[in-house]
Amino acid sequence: MATRTDAPTRREQILREAARLFAERGFHGVGVDEIGAAVGISGPGLYRHFAGKDAMLAELLVGISGQLLTGGRRRVAEAETQAEGSAGCLLDSLIEGHIDFALDDRPLITLHDRELDRLRDSDRKLVRQLQRQYVELWVEVVREVYPELMEPAARSAVHSVFGLLNSTPHLGRPGALPGRAVTAELLHRMARGAFGAAAVAPVAPMVPEGDERLGG
Repeated sequence: MATRTDAPTRREQILREAARLFAERGFHGVGVDEIGAAVGISGPGLYRHFAGKDAMLAELLVGISGQLLTGGRRRVAEAETQAEGSAGCLLDSLIEGHIDFALDDRPLITLHDRELDRLRDSDRKLVRQLQRQYVELWVEVVREVYPELMEPAARSAVHSVFGLLNSTPHLGRPGALPGRAVTAELLHRMARGAFGAAAVAPVAPMVPEGDERLGG
């Protein structure tokens, strides 16, 4: 997917087109024949690669959750080998990786939001497990950068930043957006700003003397 630089295999081509079509028209609005036509093979020919549409959906959603976690772990491992690296640089690297996903795999975000409940229980649980591990990886790094954040607040901030970055399917048609580099830089600044804002201790409201209403 977004992290792959060599030519996609036929299986990957099928998955990419299935994700696009499912996102555009819904899981039940797309037939096997249409997916096959999009990659230049007959509908029945798809069954040499997948048992059916359900199997494609499962591989798409489990697959991207696994890829995000693997990519995050790789970035952490790379940072650990760089003696001069900082937690801030690692957080920037994690943000960049997630932005790549959010800009390059927009159909998968739509697919996750709409179709996750269609997975078998075992596949849905696996997606959730992989996602939890990905969140916890981020929480650890965020707390290194912003040690004043307690763990629950850091976890909430991570989820909020994911919501921000994963808003890309709602940003409009690709042609209506600024260039990719500009959009990526904007998303990065917004993500860092969100973490910074979360780390600012809230100011207690001023209560006028004699007007302590809370608790009577």
